[in-house]
Amino acid sequence: MSTEVEHGRGLQALGIVSDRVRWNLTAAALYEEVVRRHEGVIAAEGPLVCRTGLHTGRSPNDKFVVREPSSEVNVDWGKVNRPMEEAHFDTLYRDFMSSLQGRDVFVQDVFAGADPEYRLPVRIVTEFAWHSLFVRNLFIVDPQASHQPQFTVIDSPSFKADPKRHGTNSDVVVALHFGRKLVLIGGTSYAGEMKKSIFTVLNYLLPLADVLSMHCSANTGRDGDVALFFGLSGTGKTTLSSDPQRMLIGDDEHGWSDRGVFNFEGGCYAKTIRLSADAEPQIYAATRRFGTVLENVVVDPETRALNLDDDRLTENTRAAYPISFIDNAVGSGHGSHPRNLVMLTADAFGVVPPVSRLSPEGAMYHFLSGYTAKVAGTEKGVSEPGATFSTCFGAPFLPLPPSRYAAMLGEKIARHRSRVWLVNTGWTGGPYGVGRRMKIGYTRAMIRAALSGALDDVRYERDSWFNLDIPVSCPVVPYEVLQPRNTWSDGAAYDAQAAKLARMFAENFKVFEADVSREVIAAGPRV
Repeated sequence: MSTEVEHGRGLQALGIVSDRVRWNLTAAALYEEVVRRHEGVIAAEGPLVCRTGLHTGRSPNDKFVVREPSSEVNVDWGKVNRPMEEAHFDTLYRDFMSSLQGRDVFVQDVFAGADPEYRLPVRIVTEFAWHSLFVRNLFIVDPQASHQPQFTVIDSPSFKADPKRHGTNSDVVVALHFGRKLVLIGGTSYAGEMKKSIFTVLNYLLPLADVLSMHCSANTGRDGDVALFFGLSGTGKTTLSSDPQRMLIGDDEHGWSDRGVFNFEGGCYAKTIRLSADAEPQIYAATRRFGTVLENVVVDPETRALNLDDDRLTENTRAAYPISFIDNAVGSGHGSHPRNLVMLTADAFGVVPPVSRLSPEGAMYHFLSGYTAKVAGTEKGVSEPGATFSTCFGAPFLPLPPSRYAAMLGEKIARHRSRVWLVNTGWTGGPYGVGRRMKIGYTRAMIRAALSGALDDVRYERDSWFNLDIPVSCPVVPYEVLQPRNTWSDGAAYDAQAAKLARMFAENFKVFEADVSREVIAAGPRV
């Protein structure tokens, strides 16, 4: 490990001059700092509860990538990767460093990536003590390893950007400079910005090293068979990958190299709103532990008891904790090449089959589509289900062209003969408001059947709308549930709704047609 003098020189090289720097503090020491600085409270049973203020989620419209020579030709510029000119970044950087002079700052030297061959040493400098504990929980801490930072994140919620001076959209800014290996985060207390900034960095660096970076969870069976779970928020990615019969590799971010699958993180960042001890016992137990950071969870001011059902601050309440808090976690963060990939969607139209087998071309089609649905009533002005397409199930974090990730996925599926499944955890018997949510017991049964090989030798039928292969039988699951049209009382109404969603898929996929084969295009829904 480097000495305190070397640490100080490292910060001075960044332009931060302060004698009030706290280096690599442990959880206990950071608890003391948080309480002393009135940044949060200790709840009953030990977790630390903090609030993020105005920003209770990411600010995607305030994220920028600096346009500079070393990365300019690689970045897929556009709505996701908004360019910031170097002159604006230089001004932003100077103002950022000036605002931190002589102030308390907290530093964690951590790693991203469980595989030592692809591990990224990251230095994270934070204004808040609780942010320092957050990153200590979410990234990999290895006190015995030599740490020479290859990327630095500087996080200052009190810094307010000036759109005219810094070229930003608001007083919030998340600016990535791949050439200078820097991330600046200002104007927001939402800690998830730090996690996702480094995920974006890995999504840039690793594919260039022929490693597929993925927004997915991963688990492994007793015989070492690895399964990946892709899915957007609300699809059940965390819940379904947390299976007491399997070991958890990680809950959110992974790489797939020639050596197998590896977790990017050392912790979990789970949603906690209306968390149930019965449905998710391990995550629920983690919310009661010393060392866990809870974001925007309501606490009784007298008893300090948690109320996980209270959404008065936000629906996006979160728990950040080390993965070691999960009893059946894989300590190494490694797994073999995946035998199965599960792509999850929560279809609120009620027309996508609950489980279907995808060809390699179909896998690329649905990976590029990244479909799920918003539910009526959850957002102002939404009166009926709305389709959401997020490329590669993680569009906001992809600096490279989406087709690059999809091509890598297709190549790895073919090389390792991985099976791919599309699983709908959404509605059956009709759309949202008419039908009902798919029973979690049925979904678990379908996934366990797929992973065990129980669906390998059954007969399949082709779905005429979505061009999918549907098994005609599955243990525990009734036949009529497997065929979504059979669950509707009005077949013509089903056809109309299916046709509507099929057209949405086709319209969304037009932007990818020039970059994929005719076979991939033909694997999509039939319009």
